[in-house]
Amino acid sequence: MTAEIEARAKAILARLIAVDSVSDRSNLPAVDYVEDYLEGLGAPTWRAPNAAGDKAALMTTIGPLVDGGVVLSGHTDVVPVEGQKWSGHPFRLREADGRLYGRGACDMKGFDAVALAMVPFFQAAPLKRPIHILLSYDEETTCLGSLDLIARFGREAPRPALAIVGEPTTMEVADAHKGVATFHTRVLGFEAHSAKPTLGANAVAIACDIVSEIGRLGREFEAPEKCDPRFDPPYSTLHVGMIRGGTARNILARECFFHWEFRGLPGVPASEAAALAQAYVDKVATPRLTRYVSGPSVATTLEVDVPALAAQGNEPAAALALRLARKQRVVTVPFASEGGHFQRAGLPTVLCGPGAIDQAHKPDEFLALSQLSACVAFMRGLAEELSR
Repeated sequence: MTAEIEARAKAILARLIAVDSVSDRSNLPAVDYVEDYLEGLGAPTWRAPNAAGDKAALMTTIGPLVDGGVVLSGHTDVVPVEGQKWSGHPFRLREADGRLYGRGACDMKGFDAVALAMVPFFQAAPLKRPIHILLSYDEETTCLGSLDLIARFGREAPRPALAIVGEPTTMEVADAHKGVATFHTRVLGFEAHSAKPTLGANAVAIACDIVSEIGRLGREFEAPEKCDPRFDPPYSTLHVGMIRGGTARNILARECFFHWEFRGLPGVPASEAAALAQAYVDKVATPRLTRYVSGPSVATTLEVDVPALAAQGNEPAAALALRLARKQRVVTVPFASEGGHFQRAGLPTVLCGPGAIDQAHKPDEFLALSQLSACVAFMRGLAEELSR
């Protein structure tokens, strides 16, 4: 039976990887395939499209329509491959040396494939509580693609007891992760000849001041009293990743833009970092920018705020996942996920999935066959647990 499930999982993974579902493209071909597969097995499906209608999340429920089940959560989108040197076609599954190669094999179509391959096994099990499989979109960009289906729980769908998000943890059980918020700041100056700086306002110079302050603020979060040793690094981080502005060396720049992020420990909201940066803008940067001319300004927009996953309250999910994974202790992970959204909805949540995050987002991404097998064993144990 295990060999049959693993063979089915590999076949499903091949189909999922063949869909180029990079986040800036539609995931509907993947959703169509999964929906057809599930309907062929007689499993009900629910779609939740985005506003544009070019993406959708999908959910199925196997077992009795009662409260107290478990959500298996995955995402269908992947990161780009442009500029990466792959030894094979990134959207064609390749098996070699005990590994399955392809974009998304690890993050996280491998988990999706195992969950879908398990559906006939779940259907044959005498489940007393249901298993919900939820596949989202845009996890790699906004983490908002699961929200519409999460909102169904306890309303149009039974309320689960807990959620297991299948992000790559090498089948370790993670009960906490940092949040991530991304910001876009636009500095608007006033053009003038660089020989006469008192006639204008240099947007690039002020942007650099703000970027420097963000770096300084980041070092403040490294203070020992603000650290949590469970994480690596053990502190919240601020990072500026992109900056663009100016038209010529001898012109005071009219505009400068930069993108930055805050990855906060559980309990450290992004609003705290944003408020500190804004205080500097109000007290220092804006007065400097408008020293000689009126009108220049600084505006910061919050693009996305993915909540952290806090360990407190996740004990029921952690206890179950540790039993199923045959692990002794929980861990944390350095990346964000949709787990915080499940927790905000009142569901104890952990991360546990096949593959190593060190293999994600890079050329020749792979999933070890041993990890696929471990995930199958985990889900077989879940079916047994929910049949008691």
